[in-house]
Amino acid sequence: MTTDYLVLGSGIAGLSFALEASQFGHVVVATKREAEESNTRYAQGGIASVMGKDDSFELHIEDTLQAGAGLCHRDIVDLCVRSAPERIRWLVDLGVAFSTVAREESVEFDFGREGGHSRRRVLHVEDLTGREIERVLVERCRASSNITVLEDTLGIDLFLSADPGGRARVGGAFVLNRNTGDVVSIAARATILATGGAGKVYLYTSNPDAATGDGVAMAYRAGARVANMEFFQFHPTCLYHPKAKSFLLSEALRGEGGILRRLDGQRFMEGVHPLKELAPRDIVARAIDAEMKSTGDDHVLLDMTHLPRAFLEQRFPHLLGTCLKYGIDMRQEPVPVVPAAHYQCGGVQVDDRGRSCLPGLYAIGEVACTGLHGANRLASNSLLEGLVFAHRAAEDLREARANLPQPAEAALPAWMVNGATPSSRAESVMVSQDWDEIRRLMWNYVGIVRSNRRLMAARRRLDLLHGEVHEYLLSTPLTPDLAELRNLCRVARLIVESSIKRQETRGLHVNLDYPGTDDDRFHSDTLLWAGVRSELVF
Repeated sequence: MTTDYLVLGSGIAGLSFALEASQFGHVVVATKREAEESNTRYAQGGIASVMGKDDSFELHIEDTLQAGAGLCHRDIVDLCVRSAPERIRWLVDLGVAFSTVAREESVEFDFGREGGHSRRRVLHVEDLTGREIERVLVERCRASSNITVLEDTLGIDLFLSADPGGRARVGGAFVLNRNTGDVVSIAARATILATGGAGKVYLYTSNPDAATGDGVAMAYRAGARVANMEFFQFHPTCLYHPKAKSFLLSEALRGEGGILRRLDGQRFMEGVHPLKELAPRDIVARAIDAEMKSTGDDHVLLDMTHLPRAFLEQRFPHLLGTCLKYGIDMRQEPVPVVPAAHYQCGGVQVDDRGRSCLPGLYAIGEVACTGLHGANRLASNSLLEGLVFAHRAAEDLREARANLPQPAEAALPAWMVNGATPSSRAESVMVSQDWDEIRRLMWNYVGIVRSNRRLMAARRRLDLLHGEVHEYLLSTPLTPDLAELRNLCRVARLIVESSIKRQETRGLHVNLDYPGTDDDRFHSDTLLWAGVRSELVF
């Protein structure tokens, strides 16, 4: 298959790009599940944008810089914040109906407030913002004759081709059809990674099953630079229930007055940060983790019982209904919560137009490291980043389209189409074992709090697992589970290597061997690329 623009992923970044790029070329969107299934769909809180009368760009910029713990790129923060209102209007024009409130003689957006924000500036659609945005974008893409959506199609690897001058550039990707098992190449004039994050690298996560780090792994193997993978955000409040699978309880609950308590009812955030429950996520998650470790309790409590019942029913209908399904009524009792892996702040390093260091390859959304988030993402800046960089990547390609080479097909590597043997199919238990081991290892050794000893132990075990995965790829049929295991192993190793390189505590990266360190040597991004450690490359 050939196309003008190949997009891997169907969240807010990938679909927004596809809609804009379809105005000047054909777009193929390949997504590993159904089109609606993405991290965007599960984003409850909303999108941060300065549109209120008491707000300003300068305040939003300062809030983002404060949350980012000294590593945000100020020019990118300024760019995203000032671009936000226009991108919001673009969504509204598409049909996204953000929640509103009547004030005197006018109807205005109903702005929410979340942790780290000094003002109410989070636009939302009740408590299902991501689902509504995803619905509108999918409908618009399906209605476009210039967009082809390939569902159940998993990216395996990027491939390189030569431009007219003989220089290497990314020419497209090899993809696996989850239903048939067939691997094919999709050649494109430009390839856009919008694959989201890698929450499934951890045992407990708010992310859907598709979040296995495919984009970062593919880009790294192709030779792209990867930045700041040590900064993985743990959302402070996921529902603690054996059947809930870490259901996310939006930060908007604390934004509207939710209080964190120990099981004995004692409030504990008052002595941790001046903003108490509205402190940035890294601080709240660490505080909860510390309370659980000091008390031995399995969870803490999020108390909303002091808020009016009618307000909870109107503002959080989905969250209230889901908790009720599990036998918890937040109107009458505190909700048990624990932190869970939530957002990948690092990723493929890109410039202010989403371009990676590899010609022909762009990365947008959670898969990318733009410099916006620094060492810790400010709540509700993620959907904003996806929107802004999708637009900027599309504009860049619109301007460059006359000079882009025509797509050139590529031959499949032999290992991608190796045949099955009767014995090899019985080895799927080994794949599932390694999958579980990686996730548990990362949770215990490379989680909210780390140490040099834990990181070195994780590196040694991941090196062994990497060898096992390599062997599987050469000796067994390529399956979706095996492809995702390969990517999980790669992303886990990148997180560990980045964590070892950063010998300080900053933002989301807490190392007990470097408490409170603020070393000038580390006021920069952590960069990795194929060849830094030769045994990492495969």
